[in-house]
Amino acid sequence: MAARLVQRSGCCLLALSAPLLTPGNLLSAVGKRVIASAPAQLVSLASLHTSSPLQQTDRLSVMEQQPCTRTPEHEKVAELIETASTPEELLERSKDLCMNGNQTTLIISKLSRLVTEKKQNPKNILTDSHFQYLLQIPMKEISKVQSSNLLSLVKSLYSLGLEKNSHELRSVEQEVRWRLRRLPLWQMASLASFMVTHTQKGKQIELLNDVVKNLELRWIEIEGPKTVAMLMTKVGPLSESLMDRLEDKALELAEQFSLWDIRNSLMALALQNRRSIPLLRALSYYLIQKHFVLNVNVLVDLAFAYAKLDFHQTQVFQKLASDLLPHVPKMDHSDMVRCARSFAHLRWLNLPLFEAFAQHAMENADKFSVVQMCNLILAFAYLNFQPSKQEVFYHMVHAKLEGQLDTLDTHLLIDVVWSLCVLQQVKATHLQAVLTPQCHSHLLDDQSLQGQNYKLKLLHINATAQLECANYQGPFLSMSALSAVEQMMGGKKPTPLQISLQEELKKVAGDPSNVCFDVNTVYGWILDAEMVLSSSNKLLPVKNLIAPHLPHAGGALPLPQGTRRLVFLRWEYPNFSSQSKDLLGRFVMAQRHLQAAGFLIIDVPYYEWLPLKSEWQKAAYLKDKMRKVMAVEMARYTRAQGDS
Repeated sequence: MAARLVQRSGCCLLALSAPLLTPGNLLSAVGKRVIASAPAQLVSLASLHTSSPLQQTDRLSVMEQQPCTRTPEHEKVAELIETASTPEELLERSKDLCMNGNQTTLIISKLSRLVTEKKQNPKNILTDSHFQYLLQIPMKEISKVQSSNLLSLVKSLYSLGLEKNSHELRSVEQEVRWRLRRLPLWQMASLASFMVTHTQKGKQIELLNDVVKNLELRWIEIEGPKTVAMLMTKVGPLSESLMDRLEDKALELAEQFSLWDIRNSLMALALQNRRSIPLLRALSYYLIQKHFVLNVNVLVDLAFAYAKLDFHQTQVFQKLASDLLPHVPKMDHSDMVRCARSFAHLRWLNLPLFEAFAQHAMENADKFSVVQMCNLILAFAYLNFQPSKQEVFYHMVHAKLEGQLDTLDTHLLIDVVWSLCVLQQVKATHLQAVLTPQCHSHLLDDQSLQGQNYKLKLLHINATAQLECANYQGPFLSMSALSAVEQMMGGKKPTPLQISLQEELKKVAGDPSNVCFDVNTVYGWILDAEMVLSSSNKLLPVKNLIAPHLPHAGGALPLPQGTRRLVFLRWEYPNFSSQSKDLLGRFVMAQRHLQAAGFLIIDVPYYEWLPLKSEWQKAAYLKDKMRKVMAVEMARYTRAQGDS
């Protein structure tokens, strides 16, 4: 009864005050603000009388359709932001404006952009009195500033380099922190990306940590491949759990990825050393299926990412090589060398591409730095690639290196000389530069993995000087360096091929004293097995005989006349170029060194051994290999006797 009485009273009052105004057009009038002068009681009674859901919806729709009018001050601020061309002009012209917090944040954001564009010193702006005045306006009504403007303000203050402990920056950060749960996820992602980019390395920002935590909680809301790729690149390194979620999201959205998204995602994985096989397979699949046109920069980055992650995908490598080949003549030298090193690490030798690399180097030798040339030689040596124009190419290389060895870092010097040893292009001056004690003495005590690698390279260089350079007079590595071989080599977990080969060789040898396994030589190479055959092709006890290839020279008995040393070398899949039966450069050098040292080599490649299933087949394979090697040696010996 009371409600009905209030409604009827309201109707009577409305009828007396505005007899021509009906409840329907009253709502329209409310939207048009024509009843601003009406008594507040009338408006409230009218809202009671017209409180049906339909009428409420009509009122909201009318208000939404009403265009938002801009005040003259809004127009002036917008015009100033659009027309100001310098920070000084913006500050000067903003003095005559009366602005609220939202408008001031727009002015400060524009100011930050102008400072960045003009490359001015932001300290001059921060110390300006009018800037200080502008900065206080949003501080007074910080809770009323729109979220988008608030984020623009905090980014601008970071860009301008406002002190971390300043009251203004802390107030803005605190307000952002309070609103994090209400912010759209794309705004949080944009803020996190900006803060990572503009934060000094090693400097922690509490707001950034809070943003990352909120992204971890709301990761399910992440949508769009660009957002995923951006977060993987910028924010992923800050949070292991977030990166795990982002990888899942990337795998889910991989089909929608653009070329740039694929590139960014692969680079993010490479730089963080995250070898996510399912994601790598998915990105590689769509990279091939979508037939993207790859420019030079993307090609270089993709090659680097696959090499860094050591992920092999034949179709991708073929596409990278074929797309890169037309660009080689115009490529930047550093990009070309970077690509060559990446393909070398992937064990991918594309002959037309590497011929183009060599031709480009010959045509532009004067533009290559010594370091770039050294890295190109290292890539060629790793793959055992010999250019078709060897004489011209190596003449250029030696001319480039002449007189420059002393300027190289010790590690790079060892690398380039080792590479020339692999390619059989080393000179006495190169060997002397490395084998002199002043160069390598400080490396002998290095027990790190890198140190072990360079000590092995020193042994290989020393072996080249002893076995392949007859005119080289020294210096050589000292006995103290050679005696460290046993500590440097070995200790690796045996492979299935190695275990299987040793088991069969024990049966072939009969007596355990007739064979030695995992023999460390002074040449820096490990022999999988060693046997000694007499002139009548009978096996002799190995450990009793003098062995100059061992650090301690072996036993006391001299090698009988007419005997031969047999060594067995197993070649696993990683010892070959990818999708090839060609050994990599270092293993070809191992064969040459051991042959020069007087060994008869029996190669046991994985592609010949693995198809053998029964023990009988494996034993027959080894015996047949031994007979063939001895037959070749006898034929060579007979031919040599006839020539003499």
